[in-house]
Amino acid sequence: MAPHGEAQSPPTRSRMSPRHARSAAESRAMRRDRRRGWRVTRAGWGSFALVAMVAGVGVAHDVVVRHPQRSASAAQRAAPVVRPGARPLAMGAPPGPLRGLGDAPRPAAAAIPGLGPDFAARIPAATTQVVLASGQGPDASTGTVTLWSRDAAGRWHAGAAWPAHNALRGWTSVHHLDDLRSPIGVFGLTDTGGLDPDPGTRMPYTRSTAFTAIGTGFEGEPLAGAFDYVVAINYNHVAGSSPLDQRRPLGADRGGGIWLHVDHGGPTHGCVSLARADMVALLRWLDPAAHPVIVMGDAPDLAR
Repeated sequence: MAPHGEAQSPPTRSRMSPRHARSAAESRAMRRDRRRGWRVTRAGWGSFALVAMVAGVGVAHDVVVRHPQRSASAAQRAAPVVRPGARPLAMGAPPGPLRGLGDAPRPAAAAIPGLGPDFAARIPAATTQVVLASGQGPDASTGTVTLWSRDAAGRWHAGAAWPAHNALRGWTSVHHLDDLRSPIGVFGLTDTGGLDPDPGTRMPYTRSTAFTAIGTGFEGEPLAGAFDYVVAINYNHVAGSSPLDQRRPLGADRGGGIWLHVDHGGPTHGCVSLARADMVALLRWLDPAAHPVIVMGDAPDLAR
């Protein structure tokens, strides 16, 4: 038999024995089968390529469905989310509202956005929790409170962001009694309390009827319930004492009693106020081991 691939002249029937005829027929059949096999093989590879392409589309689609955040822009991922009336957090839970399946994780930041080098440098090295109270402007009485946590690598992670009120006339770097402005600065958070029972904070908590709020606010809104929960801001306050402590290290003329407390629907005398549910969430989030501080002021000043 000729080598595979060589051409042959077909023998005539009269010159071949039956045995040789069968051998020739088998040879032709084998060559025919090889040619058919090659066509089938080429068709098979085409089908395999088509299947691979379809499978590839399927895998890519699966990535998009299971990780929709990959299609979001960096600006969208970094933007803080204001969630009015965010629900309270469980004890020991990280800050921030519950995320849906399509929400993108918030990236870590080397520095807290919106804080200039001066304010960033005032945050103690031991502090890993920051409450950022950022007013809309120097004379505005509204703003946003955002919770920030610092990890072991020194990077900051944003938590919940809530709407807030501050003093009627806005902000000041030198606060005085009855100036109706909130003090700008970085202050410790060490003491809490309220009219209502402790909601589960890890901070020292003073419960007293002295937190009963009476009267009306600047817009005629009732103040009842405003001091159900409070966190003392250590502006002209003795750290480690009840928010009700009347001692004023800077002197009485510099004011005092500056708190985070329950919002009553209008501007404050100098405090920062949050919705009741947000105050509960804040009290449960604060951890004395994290040496929490509040960084507070109007956005333009904080950015300097």
